[in-house]
Amino acid sequence: MTRKLEHDLTDLKDRVLRMGSLVEDAIRKSIKALVERDRDLALSVIDGDHVINTYDVEIEEECIRLLAIWQPTGSNLRFITTAIKIITDLERMGDLAVDICERTIELLEEPQLKPYIDIPRMAEASQKMLKNSLDAFVSRDPDSAMKVCEADDFVDNLNQQIFNELLVYMLQDPRNISRAVRLTYVAKYLERIGDHATNIAEMVVYMVKGKVIRHMACEMREPDKQ
Repeated sequence: MTRKLEHDLTDLKDRVLRMGSLVEDAIRKSIKALVERDRDLALSVIDGDHVINTYDVEIEEECIRLLAIWQPTGSNLRFITTAIKIITDLERMGDLAVDICERTIELLEEPQLKPYIDIPRMAEASQKMLKNSLDAFVSRDPDSAMKVCEADDFVDNLNQQIFNELLVYMLQDPRNISRAVRLTYVAKYLERIGDHATNIAEMVVYMVKGKVIRHMACEMREPDKQ
C-alpha cells in the first residue's frame, strides 16, 4: 500500500468518525430535549441535520473517488465499501434523532404523560451500541462488533416493555392515546437506531473477516478465529 493510499484511507476513517460523532450528539440532544421538554434544543437538532447530510454526500463521493483512482482489492476494498455502507446507517440515525425531536415538539402541546425512565435507558443503550460499533470499525475488532450485535436484544426488549406500559395508559384513558402513541414512536426510533448500530457492527465483521453475517441468528454469527 502506497503512502498516499494509506493517507487517503486514514482520512476517510477520520471523516466517518466525525460524522459518527455528530450523530451521537444528535441522539443525545434529542433525548435531552424530550426529557427536559426543551423546544429550542429539539429545533437545534432538526436544524443541524443538514450537516450530517453533507457529510454523507461528501464521504460517499470520496469513497467513489478512491475506488476509481486506486482500484483497491482485498481488505482495502472491503474497508472503502464498508465506509460507504456505514455512512448510510449514520445518516439514517441522524434522521431518527430528528424524528424524536419532532415528536418531542408535538408532546410539548400537552402535559407530560409520565416520568421518563425506560426511554432514557433505551437511548443510553442505543448510543453505547453506536459508539462501540464505531470503535470496532476503527480498531478492526470483529469480537467487539459481535458484542454490539448481542446487545441489540436488550434494546428490543426495552422497546417491547415500553410499548406494553404505554398500552395500559391508553386503555385506562382515551385522553392518553395521543401522547402514548408519540412515546411509542420515540421508543421505536431508538430501537431502529440500535438496528442501525447492529448493521455497522455486522459490516465490521465483513470488513475484517470477509464473512457476511447478516440475517444469521446471533448464536450462529461468531466469526471464525484466526
